[in-house]
Amino acid sequence: MTDRITRRDVLKFGTTAAASVALRPLIERSMETRAMEPDHQLASITENMDTPAASDSDICFLSARRMADLIRQKRLSAREVMRAHLRQIDRVNSKVNAIVTLVPADQLMAQALAADESTLRGNLKGPLHGLPVGVKDLHPTRGIRTTFGSPLHKNDIPNFDCLVVEREKNAGAIVIGKTNVPEWGLGSQTFNPVFGPTLNPYDLTKTCGGSTGGGSVALACGMVPLADGSDMGGSLRNPPNFCNVVGLRTSPGRVPNPPSTLGWFTLGVAGPVARSVTDCAFFLSALAGFDRRSPISIDQSGSQFSHSLAGRNFKGVRVAMFRDMDLPWEPEVKNAVQAQHKVFQSLGCIVEEAEPDLSDANECFVAWRHWSIEASFGDILEANSGKLNEYVRWHVEEGRKLTGPYLSRVESKRTALYQRMREFMEKYEFFILPVNQVLPFDVKTHYPVEIAGVKMENYIAWMKSAYYISVAGNPAISVPCAFSESGLPIGIQIVGRHNDDWGVLQMAYAFEQATNVGKRRPAAV
Repeated sequence: MTDRITRRDVLKFGTTAAASVALRPLIERSMETRAMEPDHQLASITENMDTPAASDSDICFLSARRMADLIRQKRLSAREVMRAHLRQIDRVNSKVNAIVTLVPADQLMAQALAADESTLRGNLKGPLHGLPVGVKDLHPTRGIRTTFGSPLHKNDIPNFDCLVVEREKNAGAIVIGKTNVPEWGLGSQTFNPVFGPTLNPYDLTKTCGGSTGGGSVALACGMVPLADGSDMGGSLRNPPNFCNVVGLRTSPGRVPNPPSTLGWFTLGVAGPVARSVTDCAFFLSALAGFDRRSPISIDQSGSQFSHSLAGRNFKGVRVAMFRDMDLPWEPEVKNAVQAQHKVFQSLGCIVEEAEPDLSDANECFVAWRHWSIEASFGDILEANSGKLNEYVRWHVEEGRKLTGPYLSRVESKRTALYQRMREFMEKYEFFILPVNQVLPFDVKTHYPVEIAGVKMENYIAWMKSAYYISVAGNPAISVPCAFSESGLPIGIQIVGRHNDDWGVLQMAYAFEQATNVGKRRPAAV
């Protein structure tokens, strides 16, 4: 018999790292799965398109926003969109292992048909009406297997949707399947004992990053137009960085995550991944918004992110370009990002070499990561030690060593860090730096053990340029900026002021339009 995962189970396990995503039972009608024959009027949607018949590739690499517009205008049917993506998955997924649970095709086509029927009645459900979406395998989905990449849950089928998925469905999206993650979302390398590794589509011998690895690869390969994700130490930024797509670490509370046993916890956030900044903002318009069940929820509507990102004049805007942050770097990464100062200058910005004082960021991040994972797994470690990986065991062991006085001092240090960052960002509206310190590495390597001759102290230490920003709490986006000599993607991280997700998106859009690096498709396609 198939195991079922309940809301109580996920509350117990779901506060880990990037997995700390909103959860609550879904109250809605049952999913329609019966086969339905299209009537003549529905069949005519595609036949009456005023453009030539589109190939699967033409459809699958449309922007999500354009795709949604064409569906709304009855120039493209949701069924045609779904068929094209299912064929793309059939052609490409076996090469990269990005989508690990696929909803049966007949169910997906029935949902697409229902979307087309609603379109003809003028009853569009929301901005994502008829669009397939890939859901991270840390996000519970009612009736669809959710494993967390763990043998403990390899056959679990939740009886509820997390809030992120609920909002996707309420906006009209169709969940096409689940995208691969590291076990429990720990580490920025996507592999697990249930499904194995996800491969980088630009070089199948390299990692795609993590933990939103499957979603980023699925986007890069045209298997989905949108994918959701989560981020504690860089999981909405590093996979896009490695896969030449766009990912936004939202401000804490921008995409609420109730219910959670750690409702005040700000390191873990949920957010969007897409092939362009415009699509990232478009997706965020459906995911963001106030929810009283989250004590840190931002009281602003997500609709603000549906507006055009174009038109902002950046003349005179002060931008800080990182120096080295006292971190070791692979030279190609450091040089590629610092070379982008000319792009920001071309936009009218005043670019200066400067960086905030992020002293104590490492200590704060590691301490609260230990604490949060011990809170999630401490009670079950002994009974399940053989099914919990070394990362979980290390965090639990270290978490048990933490004392109240030590954590109070860590939080004081984090508050002081926030104030230093705030003061720095009052002078500079944006801070520019790499997402992480290395290029995509061998997929058989769990994590880099050294960078430029400097030994990494643990499995996540190579991600400091990402998780230092997590500690500060500022919104940050990864946007394609260059390729290495060997053809591997390099992203740039744009950090904005406290809660200024919109400003980050505007700057990212301007940078994207000036460079167009993200248009280069991977060899795996």
